[in-house]
Amino acid sequence: MKQDTIAAIATAPGEAAIAVLRLSGEKAVSIADKLFVSPRLKSLQDAVAYHQYFGEIREGDALIDEVLLTVFKAPRSYTGEDVVEIACHGSLYIQEKILQLLMREGAVPAKAGEFTQRAYLNGKMDLSQAEAVADIIASRSKGAHRIAMNQMRGGFSALLKKLRSRLLDFASLLELELDFSEEDVEFADRKQFLSLIDQMIAEMERLIASFSLGNVIKNGIPVAIVGEPNVGKSTLLNALLNEERAIVSSIPGTTRDTVEDILQIGPYQFRFIDTAGLRQGAQTIEEMGIKRAFGKMEKAHIILAVFDSSKTSTSQFQTDFSDILAREDISLEGKYLLFVGNKKDLLNAPVPQDTGEVLYLSAKEKEAVENLKDRLLDFVRKENAAHQLIVNNLRHVEALQKSVEALQQAKEAFENALPEDLIAVDIRSALYHLGTITGEISSPEILQNIFGKFCIGK
Repeated sequence: MKQDTIAAIATAPGEAAIAVLRLSGEKAVSIADKLFVSPRLKSLQDAVAYHQYFGEIREGDALIDEVLLTVFKAPRSYTGEDVVEIACHGSLYIQEKILQLLMREGAVPAKAGEFTQRAYLNGKMDLSQAEAVADIIASRSKGAHRIAMNQMRGGFSALLKKLRSRLLDFASLLELELDFSEEDVEFADRKQFLSLIDQMIAEMERLIASFSLGNVIKNGIPVAIVGEPNVGKSTLLNALLNEERAIVSSIPGTTRDTVEDILQIGPYQFRFIDTAGLRQGAQTIEEMGIKRAFGKMEKAHIILAVFDSSKTSTSQFQTDFSDILAREDISLEGKYLLFVGNKKDLLNAPVPQDTGEVLYLSAKEKEAVENLKDRLLDFVRKENAAHQLIVNNLRHVEALQKSVEALQQAKEAFENALPEDLIAVDIRSALYHLGTITGEISSPEILQNIFGKFCIGK
């Protein structure tokens, strides 16, 4: 089935030094040829693919702009179709005028994500790689970019295809047994299959577990700064950001709501959240802020529990903090908890040694604040190193979870000697959910939901 030739502005909206317009489809070259005039070419049909040509875009005798034009020939292009890219000056008028001329010559406006959708439909990438394209565009840190690049280059897809292929081989043998059910034969080795199921479940659960890290790297690692009033939480936030972001006062309870800001540390983005001081007997408004502090603590990936080291011993604060968590029924499972002894500049006695779970600093004097940043980076690097592949897409996690559930049901069915046709249903379900991740199994609804979130031009 022939598709329309689509066109769109591929660069971000607004004025800029240059802008790029993209055409893709069977008529891409012929449409651009009607507008492009070059001293080196009589016709774009003679253009050498992957070479850039200087020329003009004209409407009749009227010059619209001087441009650089590149032709990419199918199937060696982003979409797998003939593609033409036009780099023009970034005037809004010029961009829109050239786009209008392309439409007049037969192109149609591209939908959101349609270029990448065509790349997927033409076999240039699978569905998980296509989704990674959007993550690359949206990446705000080196860490998020690295995860998206690894996924786009096919590491995640290769593992899933390997798992699915092994399961599919066994499923084929099981289906063969059903065809010969009256002869009571076994083609599939049960012990090997149970071992395969255990291996697949373990691998997929590792991928699911990596989502916690992948998601926070993608969106910024949330760090909750908590502690009693007047221990210097807001001063610490300001010291980390190197600006007066939070109001600092000696009056207890100044911070009544959460204050958030983002800081780039190394290749990662951290979202620091200054919270209301934790204390009993607070007034109504302050009490609301404290409840929000507990909520942020539960959602954070990292918790900095700050105390005044000039007034409270580390062991006493750790005990008090544990009591608070128990009273509020808050679990810190899966979170990194670091006790931060602030105001070490006011200590009369020698400063205690830093340990793995305690760090001493002076937020006011900005002393050892860099040590805190290093400690945060070390934690994320260790977590990162624990996962060979990291999943950062909720759709993928949900599909993996459903596949694990189906495999667990198949395992239980085997162990309980249930009929092979029931076991085959569970195996087909696991294969189906794995296939939805890479697009080996898809539907128009899934594709629309994925590509509809892309920007137009990509």
